[in-house]
Amino acid sequence: MSKKLTLKIAQKFLNDPDGVSLEDYTSMDDAAAQALAQHKGGLYLEGLTNLSDAAAQALAQHDGYLSLDGLTNLSDAAAQALARHEGGLWLSRLTSLSDLPGHFALAKKLAQDEGDLSLYGLTSLSDAAAQALGKHKGRLDLNGLTSLSEAAAQALAQRCASSCPW
Repeated sequence: MSKKLTLKIAQKFLNDPDGVSLEDYTSMDDAAAQALAQHKGGLYLEGLTNLSDAAAQALAQHDGYLSLDGLTNLSDAAAQALARHEGGLWLSRLTSLSDLPGHFALAKKLAQDEGDLSLYGLTSLSDAAAQALGKHKGRLDLNGLTSLSEAAAQALAQRCASSCPW
């Protein structure tokens, strides 16, 4: 069942964060994203299954943890916008990180985040994105990968050249 997070619902959340469960919404108005970006604290939007480029740009301005675990794909523009998000970012069900500039920037941003990085939804990973993710210092979960080029495998294997973090 599809539920849209509107500006009115976002404003209700901002007034009473415990009164609205953001996880219940599968899509979001761009105006709602702009409003939610002002929230002080984490945003748990795991129910979202799609995100417009404008909503991604707005959410990238949010100062805090941002969970978008329900998203399986992102346009290059949305990926580029989210790469500029300065807080923690979770995209565990994302299925692909390509060589497109925005996807590469997002892979670099994710690799810089501290702690565990769960990208178990990825089924494909470009060589450039693998190179970026290979620089991640914490635990890296890529259990969903169904294929990997030799160059990508080598880039990820470099993580274990001295010692693996797991």
